[in-house]
Amino acid sequence: SDSVVKGLQTLADPVYLDLKSFTIFTEAAFSSLLSFPTGSVFDYPELKNMDQALLKHCHIAATTFILEGVKQNADRSTICSSLEDLKFDSERVDAFYVLYQKNKTNLEKLLSSIDRCPPHITDVSWRLDYCIKNSHVHKVNQPSYLISFNTENGENNGASSKQNFSCTLEQLLDLVGKMRDAAKSVERAAQL
Repeated sequence: SDSVVKGLQTLADPVYLDLKSFTIFTEAAFSSLLSFPTGSVFDYPELKNMDQALLKHCHIAATTFILEGVKQNADRSTICSSLEDLKFDSERVDAFYVLYQKNKTNLEKLLSSIDRCPPHITDVSWRLDYCIKNSHVHKVNQPSYLISFNTENGENNGASSKQNFSCTLEQLLDLVGKMRDAAKSVERAAQL
């Protein structure tokens, strides 16, 4: 997208980031994708002199480029030519590619762990329960429904799991109403 291109062109410009700051920025971008960040890209002292909104824009652009590269299994020539088209000099291209190669395997594992489709409900069971007291030892004296959805994930070799929850009669009626609305919407969409 244009936003990603503009963000990457900003990273290519030595006016905004010198080579050392660019390398630190790129390391921070890879780090933010691979682990729960303990800090943010804004915490690096080498990046403090850069406009924070521009820094955020560049971070989004860099992480988008990184993820697309990994998703497409881009090789060295693809990455390098893409960055050179965006006016990256050879030092920045090399610095980026070294970090890309270093982190590519971990990013592939991360992307492969993300499911492409949500689990499918294969069965539903329920039972009526009666709650006398809650966890604060207050009297409740109210019926509740224990619902159990059996789900199957088609992408993950049919792995099945159970989703359990408890709800009141009002919450259950609301859920049933929303499910009926969803079913009607699907039927209408199928008729088109």
